[in-house]
Amino acid sequence: MIYTRRKILTSTALMAISPALFAEELFKTPRMTAGPFYPDKLPLDKDNDLIIVNDSITPAVGQVLHLSGQVMDTKGRKIKDALVEIWQVDANGRYLHSRDYRETENDKHFQGYGLFQTDANGAYKFRTIRPVEYGSGFARRTPHIHIAITSRQHKPLVSQIFFADEDNSDDGLWSRLSEAQRRALSVLPQAVEGSQINEQTAVFNIILG
Repeated sequence: MIYTRRKILTSTALMAISPALFAEELFKTPRMTAGPFYPDKLPLDKDNDLIIVNDSITPAVGQVLHLSGQVMDTKGRKIKDALVEIWQVDANGRYLHSRDYRETENDKHFQGYGLFQTDANGAYKFRTIRPVEYGSGFARRTPHIHIAITSRQHKPLVSQIFFADEDNSDDGLWSRLSEAQRRALSVLPQAVEGSQINEQTAVFNIILG
């Protein structure tokens, strides 16, 4: 076979771009409801450390969880400057919301909401507590963390993070997910080596379409 200059250049160009064109796409993070308890009044302190409010020296009650990950697109390209929000219940099972009427009181030392902007590698991180379950019967929710991502290049995404070491079988929202969606929305926390207070770490990567 005779290769002309045009054929060689065309072949070389295809080889150069083929990984981006033909690589298997990453599974997009499934969308889920924001729920009724996105904070109706954001706290003044809304950094990525939820267990310390303002300059308090008293931490929130609960098992410390270091949540981190990367935001990327389906080709694996990292997305910088994306805004990542999380919100969740405290150790008493209460949200930072005026219409959360559960009888327990809010932990005033728990921030309840956090915000972080991804770095050049699309990375984010939070220090929070491992959430507890709440509700009962059809209204029971297993431990989960709400998450929202806003990026200039993509539509906003709202979802929830579940824990693979929990029994999620009777959570109404979990039961509606496919197996692939469940895997995409689950983390398996690991113990922080050397921690004296039983801290855990979990990695949750977010794939935007």
